[in-house]
Amino acid sequence: MRVILDTNVFVSGVFWDGPPNRILKAWITGKINLVLSLEILEEYQRIGHGLSLKYPLIDFPQVLTTLEGNAEIVNSPRHHIRVCEDPDDDKFFSCAIIAQVPWIVSGDKHLLKVSNYHGVQVVKPKEFLIRHPPKS
Repeated sequence: MRVILDTNVFVSGVFWDGPPNRILKAWITGKINLVLSLEILEEYQRIGHGLSLKYPLIDFPQVLTTLEGNAEIVNSPRHHIRVCEDPDDDKFFSCAIIAQVPWIVSGDKHLLKVSNYHGVQVVKPKEFLIRHPPKS
């Protein structure tokens, strides 16, 4: 299963326990495939770097190295489409549509509001895990 994680889900999964962390563990063990664009990766880096200063026990550069080596990174034009109230969120739909990824996992109200745009479902992390429980 291929999935896109919005930035808050990704960094929450790195720095804290909970459903986003369970999703990242499913990716690390090969149960799901993460897909992202360079623009999404840049945002992960920027937000994650700030948190890594507050939580220095987390080796965030190593997380990024693992991500870059194991995620599917697609070439997606910057803000290819206009969908969300917050235009900064459009990069997730742009990536999903270009890479034909059916799922964006997010708690962001702007993304959730436009779920099913071009068939792309936006679900909260807990809902994603209920619909697609990682198999042992």
